[in-house]
Amino acid sequence: MALDSPRVAYFCMEYGLDDALKTYSGGLGILAGDHLKGAHDLGLPLVGIGLKWKQGYVQQQIDEDGFQVDAFPTYHYPDDVLQDTGVEVRVTIAEDEVRCKVWKCDAFGNVPLYLLDTDLDGNPHRWTTGQLYAGPEGRRVAQEIVLGIGGVRALRALGIDVDVYHFNEGHALLAAFELAREKMEAGMTRDEALAAVREQIVFTTHTPIPQGNETHPIRRLMYLGADAGVMDAEAFRQLGGDPFNMTVGALRMSRIANGVAQLHGETANKMWDWVDGRAPILAITNGVHPGTWVDEEVDQAAQDGSDEALWAAHQANKRELIEHIEARAGVQFDENKLLIGFARRAVAYKRAMLVFEKEREIAPLLESGRLQLVFAGKAHPMDSSGKEIVRQLVEMQRRFPKAVAFITDYDMETGAKMTRGSDVWLNTPRRPKEASGTSGMKAAMNGVLNCSILDGWWPEAVRDGLNGWDIGGGFISPDPKVQDDHDRDALYDVLLGKVIPTYYDDRAGWIEMMRRSILDTREPFSVHRMLREYVEGMYARQPVEA
Repeated sequence: MALDSPRVAYFCMEYGLDDALKTYSGGLGILAGDHLKGAHDLGLPLVGIGLKWKQGYVQQQIDEDGFQVDAFPTYHYPDDVLQDTGVEVRVTIAEDEVRCKVWKCDAFGNVPLYLLDTDLDGNPHRWTTGQLYAGPEGRRVAQEIVLGIGGVRALRALGIDVDVYHFNEGHALLAAFELAREKMEAGMTRDEALAAVREQIVFTTHTPIPQGNETHPIRRLMYLGADAGVMDAEAFRQLGGDPFNMTVGALRMSRIANGVAQLHGETANKMWDWVDGRAPILAITNGVHPGTWVDEEVDQAAQDGSDEALWAAHQANKRELIEHIEARAGVQFDENKLLIGFARRAVAYKRAMLVFEKEREIAPLLESGRLQLVFAGKAHPMDSSGKEIVRQLVEMQRRFPKAVAFITDYDMETGAKMTRGSDVWLNTPRRPKEASGTSGMKAAMNGVLNCSILDGWWPEAVRDGLNGWDIGGGFISPDPKVQDDHDRDALYDVLLGKVIPTYYDDRAGWIEMMRRSILDTREPFSVHRMLREYVEGMYARQPVEA
């Protein structure tokens, strides 16, 4: 039954719908893709707006010294993936008129996604949609002009009526200025137009990491044309400060906003408490698309109550993962030994190396084969510290070649196989820096037991020792070393005292934990529950005072 929802245009810089369409880098894009699939399942009147990336995000390769090498192949798509709408719109970048071709994708069980493309012969700034999250200074602003200003113009050219504009992260903020420009052309003053636009916009904020909340010099915004003929330098300064903070601007230009887990809602409200005139920030916990990520046989076996069927279905997924590891990493794992998965963006706060830091305790487990670890994750091309984490993980594979594997070029296929076929899903961020963590939801729904710091979504789901494990009890310290020392000890206590003994000595207890994990999460953390909350709490909700 379709939900009664206003008509929504969902703006995002990236979308992960399928590996056949290279328009995503990681969790933000996968969430956006699941949002569009869930909207299709529920019959929501929603369309997506994004960019057609010529070379997508970085393709990760590893050189002989273990360092990440960044490759950017050019992608071409068949007609059954992208359809030419025949529509072009124009935007202005640095006083140049830039044509934006509009493509449509509805090939993956999703509501229509419209992607703007500047890679046209004779087009100035044709590389604007070249690479996701890469390129020289200023290109990000140009991309956001195409996404926001061009996105609104594409909706108009396509004849799509919209009631609510949903900005998934601050990249789409410039759409607000284009909406205001339309209202000013109809006779409103700037202040009246911006106030009217504010009531049409809802905003989802994600990362609690300050560096992840994008800023730009106002001078650059004005030079490139991000003002849309509406803003001047002082208006930018009042809205988002100087340098201009896209998240702050979006919080002030939306009627309501949300964080992506209950804990993240608390964190975001504290983080942005100083922003006067901002939208109230609710908490709507992310969800994942079951049809994309959940193995039907595992899910059915958990509901039927058969230990034998559940274990058999899990072991079949584990064998598929082991085959994938051998094909992609050249490492042969044993299906009868404990296999722990860890797949995330390579950044310091996620602490991928934490599990290796008590060498005297971990090395014998790896050398004996009693413990197997598989990792995946990319570093941003400009992030040298992230690339060093990748190098360290590759070094661990070379040091323990039968027990540690690093799968290069983390993609949706690898993510699906790891969250179905691992025995345990390890998550060790510095609390409270993890916004949500949807990979853990996918694992839990597949009976892969989470062993996680109480961050992101996990505090809402965990029943310690019953459906997974809590690492560290929610401890937070302002001193990263104190927090790391505490969490390292807690991780080893859980791993050595609970996870390994249960896996090898209590198979019936382990399977019961798998069943609880599935039944506890399959509905509460689905994208369908998430979307119902968006409709009721954001899309159909009337404006409220912060």
